[in-house]
Amino acid sequence: MLEYLPVYLPIFFSLTTILMLILFHWTISGSSASIQGKAGLITTLLSLWLVLQASLAINELYSADTNSIPPKIMLLGILPMLLVILSLFISRKGRIFIDSLPLERITHLNIIRIPVEIVLYLLFLNKVVPEMMTFEGRNFDILAGITAPLIAIYGIKKGILGSRIILTWNFICLALLINIIIIALFSSITPFQKFAFEQPNIALPNFPFVWLPTFIVPIVLFGHLVSIRQLLIKIRS
Repeated sequence: MLEYLPVYLPIFFSLTTILMLILFHWTISGSSASIQGKAGLITTLLSLWLVLQASLAINELYSADTNSIPPKIMLLGILPMLLVILSLFISRKGRIFIDSLPLERITHLNIIRIPVEIVLYLLFLNKVVPEMMTFEGRNFDILAGITAPLIAIYGIKKGILGSRIILTWNFICLALLINIIIIALFSSITPFQKFAFEQPNIALPNFPFVWLPTFIVPIVLFGHLVSIRQLLIKIRS
């Protein structure tokens, strides 16, 4: 754990993570009746996942050994979430779940990127992530969070923007997400580190910031993939 950080920082990020869990539960609750009943179970499973990742981080499984290939956080924290997302897209029941999620609420999920970017900036000021991971560097992900309510309200709810424009927005925001994922990966202290050697990314393998790559980012990624699938189906129909 990064015990020298100001106490408000881990508290702020923990609240951000809880907000993400609430928003995702709210998203599922707005789906079809058959899916709504599973919202509680899914939220419980995700809560247990957060507890597991917190335990692994607190016990320094991710931060102690920086030379493992692949990095343990990728193997035990990120890969399982990616496999769950993949299974939802390739299975029939998974696609039913995906297609029932309300597009407007999925879009609102991206609001979480605003407090996340604030946290990253504060982590930079405390010298535990590089500047390139912030909006003052090469990370422009905050734009997705700022524009998400506009797309959700004016694009989807009021129908002012066409499906192609909303689809384009999703692709742009997905690219912004991939950009920061790459920066975070190659600035971490692992065999894959390529830059930020003077001030590397040492925050994310530690509690509670481990929840960013193992929970928040996968949920945001899932939201974009779901939105893109729904919009493509709508455009083709």
